Amino acid sequence: MRCPFCGHDDTQVKDSRSTEDGVAIRRRRVCSACTQRFTTVERVQLRELSVTKADGRRVPFDRDKLARSIRVALRKRPVPEERQERLVNGLVRQLEASGEHEISSHRIGQLAMDALREVDGVAYVRFTSVYRDFREVEAFSKILADMKPIPGDTDTPSPDDSQETP
Repeated sequence: MRCPFCGHDDTQVKDSRSTEDGVAIRRRRVCSACTQRFTTVERVQLRELSVTKADGRRVPFDRDKLARSIRVALRKRPVPEERQERLVNGLVRQLEASGEHEISSHRIGQLAMDALREVDGVAYVRFTSVYRDFREVEAFSKILADMKPIPGDTDTPSPDDSQETP
């Protein structure tokens, strides 16, 4: 592994640990030339995936791009970092397990929307509004109308709340 500080090719692994969800290994390394320490993360990659964009271009699948999009949608929402990481890992596993080498960007976006809808309604609306490129208020209204209420959500008035008591 090349040192990110000095570029030297000889680094030593000082410590290896599995991540919480067991899908990656964190390695603590030290450079033998400059003695700087750094961390690397290794993930299992079942197959090389490519993404077919709407305009027909094919680009390599970028897990980090998907993770950034999910994190932006979940910014300032009460979803722990570990849960966000599990969400991204689950999406990547779904894509890899599909058996396809080329996956449309539309399918990736739909999987992400479905996953976010189950995790956090606000994040779902945020992601969907960017992914579908909403330009009119009516598009937001339709998405909100289609959303099912979350069980136990106390912010949503029940039908009985609208009636006055005598």
